[in-house]
Amino acid sequence: MEKRTARNPWAWIPTLYLAEGIPYVAVMTISVIMYKRMGISNTDIALYTSWLYLPWVIKPFWSPFVDILKTKRWWILAMQLLLGAGMAGIAFFIPVPFFFQATLAVFWLVAFSSATQDIAADGFYMLALDTHQQSLYVGIRSTFYRIALIMGQGVLIILAGWMESTSGLEPVALNVQGGPGLTSTTLSETNAPPSVHATEATFIVSSNELVINSQTIPKDSAGKIKSEAHSQNIANGFVLPQGNNGKTKDQSVSWWSATIAKPLGSWIKSNFGEKKAVQQVTANAGNLARVAIHLNKAPGAGEKRILVFRFESGDKSISISGDDRFVFTAENWDKPAILTIQTDPKLDKITNASFRGTSGNIPLAWSVTFFILGGLFIFFYLYHRFILPYPTSDKPAATATASNIFNEFLMAFRTFFQKKQVGIAILFLLTYRFAEAQLLKLVTPFLLDNKEIGGLGLTTGEVGLVYGTVGILSLTIGGIIGGITAARGGLKKWLWPMALSMILTAVTFLYLSIFTPDNFFIINLCVAIEQFGYGFGFTAYMMYMIFFAQGEYKTSHYAICTAFMALGMMLPGMFAGWLQEQLGYQNFFTWVMICSIVPLLTTALLKIDPEFGKKTAEKK
Repeated sequence: MEKRTARNPWAWIPTLYLAEGIPYVAVMTISVIMYKRMGISNTDIALYTSWLYLPWVIKPFWSPFVDILKTKRWWILAMQLLLGAGMAGIAFFIPVPFFFQATLAVFWLVAFSSATQDIAADGFYMLALDTHQQSLYVGIRSTFYRIALIMGQGVLIILAGWMESTSGLEPVALNVQGGPGLTSTTLSETNAPPSVHATEATFIVSSNELVINSQTIPKDSAGKIKSEAHSQNIANGFVLPQGNNGKTKDQSVSWWSATIAKPLGSWIKSNFGEKKAVQQVTANAGNLARVAIHLNKAPGAGEKRILVFRFESGDKSISISGDDRFVFTAENWDKPAILTIQTDPKLDKITNASFRGTSGNIPLAWSVTFFILGGLFIFFYLYHRFILPYPTSDKPAATATASNIFNEFLMAFRTFFQKKQVGIAILFLLTYRFAEAQLLKLVTPFLLDNKEIGGLGLTTGEVGLVYGTVGILSLTIGGIIGGITAARGGLKKWLWPMALSMILTAVTFLYLSIFTPDNFFIINLCVAIEQFGYGFGFTAYMMYMIFFAQGEYKTSHYAICTAFMALGMMLPGMFAGWLQEQLGYQNFFTWVMICSIVPLLTTALLKIDPEFGKKTAEKK
């Protein structure tokens, strides 16, 4: 086979970044949903899957090995083979009794393989394209990475759900109408007596058509209703208790809180907090309804019928609140399992939602899903083995001896910190998203919180519409346009327009916090502007990382840049919530607006080659 040093980037950039995004979403999102469907407790899911993010956090520490050993092309292909084997391994272990421990171990392998593929793919992108092409396709690679995330959270979950619903008993349909002025359905939890003599097993619900008046009720009353339903489900063996393992919560106040956080917070609140008249905010929750579910025929000895309910369509302002997974056995089949449905307390119009209960072979469904993922990565391997170019600069940084590996490992880090303007570069990487990192943590709470405390009072369904459709579309368009413009004029020309566009993230939410509009179109327009500004402005950030990583160890240096990027998002986000509580929303967004000046100051200090990113920069 002829080794081509160049190919049309459209032939491999989309698939390469699909292959980069899919294992990330498989580890971070699909694993959580799978474990939930398999009956693992929330405590264990949160504890063990959170650690799976570690390989992406520490990937700069082994990125030099990707530079030193083999080629980036070799690493990409090797990791895709390993990812295919890992996905198949997860599929193989799902049906076994010790599946949780076994699949977690393989997920660790997948996570490390995925993080290593990220290092190699980003390095290969810089080697296979000239700087003009890097600018041009930076939006395309981001778009296909986002498509991979959407595909993982959408298509693959839908596939698993479809197999769950078609491999068991007849699915249970529940249609709910909620809103003001409606007469709530009165239900009895014993009005669907099971039949011992039934020939076909099926689930029976007390009502397939449910109506809930959306009047609010005290939070204490809502909590009591949910607690009673959960306790009854535990007592009848439909769900397992998820307590705190007998541990009592430590009520002591930490030194930090007593000495720093509380005094500083009091000073900020008294001097800069919003001066509003004290309003009595009612502690109300959305109204609830309970649905009783029976099985009409006893399962065989040792057999289980697992019924899982999930939202199917409609308005997410109506949701399941409490248990959604029930295990029916020969001991409890003739007792009612209780499903609790709740409306959003801000729901002020009549709306509908549909829920679906499935009882299929859950292990089989998820095994097939991960076998498909395994096959997909074998396809990626075969396709990229043929289609990826062979850049002449893609070669190991050193001869693979123990001494050379150690020396080159140290050299990769040393040369990064010896680059010109390294201090300014690190400051830029840490501060460019300083305002956005704080805003990002409070956007959803601001949209959801009642107007009495400074929020917009949107329902959960409305927030999903705003960011799930308008937001994603605007973000994608902003990223693509950013890549095209940077390719035409170069990074230096577009650096300031892109840096200034990041201010749109603060301006729009400051406007919303001041005027708190009721017009849903205006809210969508503001979010569209904010997301477009972020997508367009973030292009400069990605291009600068590519620019600064140029040199012999560009793969390692780019990975180190991404570590500073993650740190720049993590640190401001840690104190954003606390600061908003002291300032209130309007003053918090004013603070974020002031913080938008910080990246402009560091941008002014950067020295960038005016030809970087331009087509004329490459001499052929």
